[in-house]
Amino acid sequence: MHYQSLNPATGRVLENWTPHTPEEIEHALHSAHQLYQSAWSKGDRTPRLQLLRAIADQLEQNLEPLATAASEEMGKLIAASRGEVRFCAAIARYYADHAETFLAPVSYPTDLGEAWLEHHPIGVIMAVEPWNFPYYQLIRVLAPNLAAGNPVICKHAQIVPRCAHLFAQVVKDAGAPAGVWSNLFITAQQVATLIADPRVQGAALTGSERAGSAIAEQAGKHLKKTTLELGGNDVFVVLDDADLPRAAQEAAAARLSNAGQVCTGAKRFLIQEAIYDDFLALFREAMSQAVMGNPLDEKTTLGPLSSKEALQRLHEQVDAAVKHGATVLLGGAPVDGEGFFYPPTILADIALDNPARQQEFFGPVAQVYRVKSDNDVVALANDSPYGLGGAIFSSNIERAKQLASRIEAGMVFINSASDTAPELPFGGVKLSGFGRELSDLGIKEFVNQKLVVVAKG
Repeated sequence: MHYQSLNPATGRVLENWTPHTPEEIEHALHSAHQLYQSAWSKGDRTPRLQLLRAIADQLEQNLEPLATAASEEMGKLIAASRGEVRFCAAIARYYADHAETFLAPVSYPTDLGEAWLEHHPIGVIMAVEPWNFPYYQLIRVLAPNLAAGNPVICKHAQIVPRCAHLFAQVVKDAGAPAGVWSNLFITAQQVATLIADPRVQGAALTGSERAGSAIAEQAGKHLKKTTLELGGNDVFVVLDDADLPRAAQEAAAARLSNAGQVCTGAKRFLIQEAIYDDFLALFREAMSQAVMGNPLDEKTTLGPLSSKEALQRLHEQVDAAVKHGATVLLGGAPVDGEGFFYPPTILADIALDNPARQQEFFGPVAQVYRVKSDNDVVALANDSPYGLGGAIFSSNIERAKQLASRIEAGMVFINSASDTAPELPFGGVKLSGFGRELSDLGIKEFVNQKLVVVAKG
């Protein structure tokens, strides 16, 4: 597998990276397993929580080089890159502050005697992570597992090796012992081999459903626990009593964030009939205000897609949607010149037999749908193989809450676009995967919840 740093704003290669050898892979796994077997992993949590705070400090101290690397390597706007690094530090501190509470023994009343549940690490975790949030995806798996005592081996996406290298350096510079976090430039087959190894006890993946299926199949074959955060085709619902100017601005921001390369990004816009035309005019205007350009330029509001392949794939989807009857209201073709830029695009008139209805468009392309009743909103929202997140805009909170409860998704936000926070669980249902990251739920995905009972008498 070829690991290469390439600037998607220019199409120019920045650096090539050498894959790790079988000997290096074995050394990483041995170090991680040795650490798991040590008192550092299974004993007092204090040193691990202190390390999390040191990692947070290192992230903040290296904010500019980390942010610049993300912007240069995958095209994220520089302000968003800085925000991502800061958010990673917040996640590290969150688990440093709350892990003791989350993992404290839990008493269970029983007639059998005194009973409680303890939380213990289970072993080395294999993580496979994507490029779109090159640090956030890593800290999401590292922080809770470090706090719990599980060492992590990570295969990062092949287009962000510099970010992977820098993150590993941050962990090392924070004073982590060998084996806490191992960054490996390896192939999918080597990942499968690691999952099969008895020293690995779990696998976590964020990525496509194809990759998730492969990881789940291999882990299931060897009876290993998995968490999967996969694709999304999130709805952005605007009810007929919503604040339209606000909803339109948030809708455009939600679709254009990270150049539309967000699993929880709003993709299907369900607009009630009474306000459809008014909303669409505002939405189109807001989308058209995007300023495409160099992501390191503070004035840029829409950067490039992450790769030439991503650009080609997105445009093929748009072309296929149009061939099946969709109408292009804005954009619809790649931008000429260097780099991998795709303009803000709006598709309408997407019929039931249009394959676009069931696909995830990973780029700045919005699908708009006209709906009548609240029941129609629910039916269309749930007519998807995905179930990650969603948003509902309405001035009637009770009405919105009832709809939120009926939408088949792991997360629904009312009067805001989908968001994330260290204290909130993150994950989906259906083809969007299973398991949860962040919050108290995330730290308990890969722990042994051990029951201990002292008999009466």
